[in-house]
Amino acid sequence: MSTRPAAQPGRPGNGAAHPADPAPDSPRLRLRRNPLRLAVSAGPWAAAWYLLSYLLVGSVLFAAGFAAATAAAVLAVTLAGVPLLVGLAAVLRGCANVERGRLAIVLAGPVRGRYRAAPQPGIRAEVRTRWRDPATWRDVAYVVGLWAPLFILDLVVVTIWLVFLAGITLPIWYWAPRGNAGIGYANETQVHGVVLGYFPHGPRGPGGIGLYVDTLPKALLAAAGFLILFLIFNYVLVATARAHAFAARALLRPPADPLAVAKDVLAGPGPLGPLNPALPNGTSQVHHPDLS
Repeated sequence: MSTRPAAQPGRPGNGAAHPADPAPDSPRLRLRRNPLRLAVSAGPWAAAWYLLSYLLVGSVLFAAGFAAATAAAVLAVTLAGVPLLVGLAAVLRGCANVERGRLAIVLAGPVRGRYRAAPQPGIRAEVRTRWRDPATWRDVAYVVGLWAPLFILDLVVVTIWLVFLAGITLPIWYWAPRGNAGIGYANETQVHGVVLGYFPHGPRGPGGIGLYVDTLPKALLAAAGFLILFLIFNYVLVATARAHAFAARALLRPPADPLAVAKDVLAGPGPLGPLNPALPNGTSQVHHPDLS
């Protein structure tokens, strides 16, 4: 029988899953069927924090990653820039690691990167290894390439969610706005209240569509509508955060090895015993389980 030990899990940090780690594919944020339970759970608030923080952190990482990638493209044609290329690759790796850390807000398991090690010492070998590593270019694709669509998506979704959330509190502050204030249009007429809709001739003029909130009953009515919209839009918010996290995970984790299962089977001990067991007299016979 083979004495080769079974394949061991990879060490933490090299891209393999740690035996104690949850599956990184499982989302931490759940989409509950009951909208009230979803609203009071941590899901919408964690999703909002994940998307809001990307608007700031992701923009900083994009600026750093774009500068590093651009500088690397310029310095690649000069020998003097070879030492700097190692540092620029490290900047991109650091940006990607920040995003891997933020994925813990949405995903249950950690997402680790796996980068190639230089086969020999030396600055040139290090540069060749880092900039020929597909993992480096996957980092560039997420940090730089996906920043614009993800930023726009997150900004739109978070803005709408915050408007609905602020609308729920309308009875508290509806009386405060003065002047041409509202969610919509009310020409240059000075109003005292909140305009919700389209009023081309002022909030009390003809042709208006919407609600002009200037009394407490109207504010309560508007708040009830915003509450319904808020409860429904929580599903959009959580789904957006999960989609963003899945896109990041797809690029920032090592690509799956299609032969991983076969390699584990070949590396492990065989399920059957030896086919030619030795007899006490030194001879051997073929043993078949169906004929014994």
